[in-house]
Amino acid sequence: MRIVYIHQYYCNPGMAGGIRSYEQARRLVARGHTVDVITTDITPGARDLGWRTTDEDGVTVHWFRVPYNNNMSYARRIRAFAEFMILATAKAARLRADLVFATSTPLTVAVPGVLAAKLRRAPFVFEVRDLWPEVPIEMGALRNPVVQRLAGGLASFAYRNASEVIALSPGMAAGVVARRPGTPTTVIPNAADLDLFAVDEERVRRFRESHDWLGDRPLLVYTGALGVVNGVEYLVRAMRRARELDSDVRFLIVGHGREWEPTKALAAELGLLGDVVHMWEKVPKSELPVILGAATMSSSTVRPIRGLWDNSANKFFDALAASRPIAINYGGWQADLLTETGAGLVLDPEDTDEAGYQLVRHLRDEVWLKRAREAAYRLAVERFSRDLLFEEFEAVLNRSARRKKQSVQS
Repeated sequence: MRIVYIHQYYCNPGMAGGIRSYEQARRLVARGHTVDVITTDITPGARDLGWRTTDEDGVTVHWFRVPYNNNMSYARRIRAFAEFMILATAKAARLRADLVFATSTPLTVAVPGVLAAKLRRAPFVFEVRDLWPEVPIEMGALRNPVVQRLAGGLASFAYRNASEVIALSPGMAAGVVARRPGTPTTVIPNAADLDLFAVDEERVRRFRESHDWLGDRPLLVYTGALGVVNGVEYLVRAMRRARELDSDVRFLIVGHGREWEPTKALAAELGLLGDVVHMWEKVPKSELPVILGAATMSSSTVRPIRGLWDNSANKFFDALAASRPIAINYGGWQADLLTETGAGLVLDPEDTDEAGYQLVRHLRDEVWLKRAREAAYRLAVERFSRDLLFEEFEAVLNRSARRKKQSVQS
């Protein structure tokens, strides 16, 4: 098949961010499909108008520079979404396609996806990475009733025109069906990249030895976005209690986002910055394996909002791939998974003192750590390996193509 793949914030391993689209697209090419990715270039630098094309493992990637970062106001972000929507529609309309695939966020990528699919008389498959507009409404970020209705209408438009919807969690799938009953929906969560996170122990040893503040101390890491939804200050507050119990415990934050400076300021205010808490700017995905390899435990947090429990954060699956226990502070399907398998900790969503106690207790428990590491790796291999989940992904695309062909023939 010729597949047009629309993802506004596509990343490859040399960039900082999730590589789900990169991994899926290159596997599609390996299976004999032709893939054109339409995306934006958000790297810093002067803005050049026009498309730039690269070849990445056989995938043709079309880049257009549309500035975007997590520090932007909501109005400026919406402008970036709208700009890409228009550009992607024009680009997709010029490409041959047997199937059009679009992955959110933002929700506006559905527009070029649907229009290109109709123009080419091809099936459209839509992937839901975040449930819009339900989550921003619950967070209080989307308050205008008119905008709420418009966003809801856009979601319904996407689901109505999709041959099938891929959702990254059971809760997201339930949200899709609740909005538009009968929508064919398949759950395919983020994945564990086992080969990427298979790190030589010597590299891990050198990493630890190269940082005087670390050495052989217990290390909790957080990797990824520091956005409003992530609530990373929760872990900083937990580290205040952890230091009282064990002054050797260390916490490393590797990421970027709107809450970077407030999180840094809080760590400094609590007297933790540069001692217990260390903060590094975001790094390319290819550099994360050694960091997680050096970690005693990884972490994933969200603010105490029920809608955020349905996330499918890359950091959760990266930890599994690295055979590292993960601590989370929310309920839902991932909490159930950790409780069922023993692959990590489920912390109280609001009691940071209790969280600090639980973290210290488990970071020093070698028996528990060994069992949790083994459980994490089993999950990565048996349920969330990239190769395993790709089979399900390709099956959705093939199924959609067959349905479209049968409907044309009939």
